[in-house]
Amino acid sequence: MTFLLKSLQVGSLQLKNRLVMPPMATSKADADGKVNQANLDYYAEKTKGGYLALVIIEHSFISLQGKASQFQLSVAEDEVVPNLKKLAEVIHQNGSKCVMQINHAGSAATKEVTGTIGVGPSAVLHPRSGSDIPHELERAEIEQIVLDFQKAAKRVKEAGFDGVEIHAAHGYLLNQFYSPLCNRRTDEFGGTVQNRIRFHLMVIAAVRQVVGEDFLILLRLGAADYKGGGATIEDSLIAAREFEKAGVDLLDISGGLCGYQIPGGTNEQGFFAPLSEAIKQVVTIPILLTGGITEADAAEQLLAAGKADFIGVGRAILRDSDWAKRAFQGDGGIGT
Repeated sequence: MTFLLKSLQVGSLQLKNRLVMPPMATSKADADGKVNQANLDYYAEKTKGGYLALVIIEHSFISLQGKASQFQLSVAEDEVVPNLKKLAEVIHQNGSKCVMQINHAGSAATKEVTGTIGVGPSAVLHPRSGSDIPHELERAEIEQIVLDFQKAAKRVKEAGFDGVEIHAAHGYLLNQFYSPLCNRRTDEFGGTVQNRIRFHLMVIAAVRQVVGEDFLILLRLGAADYKGGGATIEDSLIAAREFEKAGVDLLDISGGLCGYQIPGGTNEQGFFAPLSEAIKQVVTIPILLTGGITEADAAEQLLAAGKADFIGVGRAILRDSDWAKRAFQGDGGIGT
């Protein structure tokens, strides 16, 4: 049996193979963020046949303050739960498990979308996407955002999903606290890695409190900024161990302030593999690797080499909804 076809236990959930569809923003939601027929049709098409072990739904805003873009999915109000249930049901009926990614954009949010100036760990212009100097969050405001994450996670569970993923990558709020390029604080949330992940640990604890022990918590970690003075893999080796201790069931490894690509570009499939491999060596929980993987053979080789436990194939599946089917039926190097 090939590596990609092997099942693996993640927390309380048995996943039937190692293939994951990672979160990719589609901008198909209603203006208020509710799931609509376009969302249902999209995920029904991508999961048809049940070849994907796990689908991570695109990042969804936990409050209007943290909304990243127009037509982004929302987990910010109880009113979104009924339509989220329909989305979970569509994916489950097709035979895949599903997790919802929840997020606050922080200083990456724009006044045009939210109606207000963005917020961040420090009054520092976002190095990649900022247009305004953000408001520096006070302790009470941080605690409110933790509560917003908690309420969002509760809605995800009520909607029937199998887990929730906390977005701490790609230059969004939790990643901003993690990166020294955005975080210039001198209080308990700044300075050392342990201080810069204090916000993350508060969110993890709050989420676990409302979802219980048998509900998956994933965390997407921006494991390196690839920018001078930014977060490094050495930071992430420390952070990953702390996240495991805090109860995270799976770490989804990606880029930090660089986003979902490495600066300068690369044709190498699985270009975040050096990060995922290093982190895999210091934790016992499963690791998900994404980044430019377009061929089943490449996925197999990355798993065989111990670079990760799961492989995320995003843009290839975005372009070809039958990618997973063809891969598992032998067109792409994997036979049944």
